[in-house]
Amino acid sequence: MPAYNLKINGKEYQTEAAPDTPLLWVLRDNLRLSGTKFGCGIGQCGACTVHIDGNAVRSCLLPVSAVQSSKITTIEGLSETGDHPLQKAWEEVDVPQCGYCQAGQIMTAASLLKRKPKPTLKEIEDTMHGNLCRCGAYHRIREAVLAASKI
Repeated sequence: MPAYNLKINGKEYQTEAAPDTPLLWVLRDNLRLSGTKFGCGIGQCGACTVHIDGNAVRSCLLPVSAVQSSKITTIEGLSETGDHPLQKAWEEVDVPQCGYCQAGQIMTAASLLKRKPKPTLKEIEDTMHGNLCRCGAYHRIREAVLAASKI
């Protein structure tokens, strides 16, 4: 099996995996970074969202062989102390119910706010549209993203 040197959350990791192994499973199983969740496995729910070079991507669809020279950020690396404006807003607005989708929701929103610090409601809705929440917390998610954009 090939060895991969990965840059994740500002640290270097070395791991072995088949080239077609989804990044999600390398993160969770090989490197024990379990904040990134498995949802659907077909890139439609957003639970597995991470940043690759600052862009939100579905890690369940991305083979580890495609990211060796990339800067990868998971929910664990968004903020060392959990005080990213989105994490603070999530708490203030009381977004999570079951919480399963929240890491992917936050990572998608963080990518948006990095590109567009003051998004419109429509831009938030368009960006977050691909992230599913079985609990239906969409209104609170939008409110938290808006709140974080004002911090």
